[in-house]
Amino acid sequence: MLTLYCLRSGRIVADRLQNGQPVPDGLIWADLLNPTAEENAAIKALADIDVPTPEEMREIEPSSRLYREGLSLFLTASVLNNTDTPEPETRAITFVLSEGMLTTLRYCEPMPFETFRNRIQSQPRLCRTPEVALVELLDAIVDRIADTLEAVDSHVSTLSKDIFSPADTNNTKATDFGPTIKNIGLNAIRCSKADESLIGLQRLLTFLDTNMRQMNNKEIRTRIKDLQRDILSLEGYVERMSEKLVLLLDATLGMVSIQQNNIIKIFSVIAVVFLPPTLVASIYGMNFNEMPELGWHLGYPLALLLMLLSAILPFRYFKHRGWL
Repeated sequence: MLTLYCLRSGRIVADRLQNGQPVPDGLIWADLLNPTAEENAAIKALADIDVPTPEEMREIEPSSRLYREGLSLFLTASVLNNTDTPEPETRAITFVLSEGMLTTLRYCEPMPFETFRNRIQSQPRLCRTPEVALVELLDAIVDRIADTLEAVDSHVSTLSKDIFSPADTNNTKATDFGPTIKNIGLNAIRCSKADESLIGLQRLLTFLDTNMRQMNNKEIRTRIKDLQRDILSLEGYVERMSEKLVLLLDATLGMVSIQQNNIIKIFSVIAVVFLPPTLVASIYGMNFNEMPELGWHLGYPLALLLMLLSAILPFRYFKHRGWL
């Protein structure tokens, strides 16, 4: 789908390119979402650029992601996607800054694009030139990363309370830490994906700043510097969140180990408690002829009493030592 955003009479108007239609007036931004071959050809005619293929967009070396081709800048970055789902990911999105036009090529629908579209409807100045539209769109992407990290911070606080809260002495049921470990892992993935996206954006902004310096575009360079400072701050935030998640994972595994030790301790105590009665029962279960106790009238109740006492005494000893 190809959507054209044009600045007309101080307003941003979304338009579609029809066959044979001339270039719309005031064209600033062309957004390609899952483009067809016809739409790729239309962009080539509009901006005189060769649209990268999905395979080319997934290349990881900087020379394949950030380069100049004629008068056009090709900038590819990994952008967070589906961060509110159990399967957060990063997807490659290409920004092409050509003379008088910004083109975005994507095969996903990350939230920053919807946010930016809403912003330019109420604030057309954010899309007054292709360069301004690019940095403001990147700003929306950075804002989304910040929101994701804030959500991770909230999850970390909740997990910390669940893990380190005082144990309920009236609740003898063991806690299931499986969901907790899954939540920690999911938030760790979110942090990892956010870090991956921030690194790519930092490289993109550095490359863009170098080219804006050659064009002596001070306004855009100022916004780029602001975004770079935001990214630097978020990278430190990601590092702190990652450290907290590692701590929570270690603490959770420690709690699991403590629960396992308590269970093993209980079984060990039960085995020790029932060992003396078993010994008594084994002795009087032997079939020797010369066992005077077998002829006693009170032999059977005395044997039962002896087995009961041999079980109670170890149990009371363990309770006295605080092992139970």
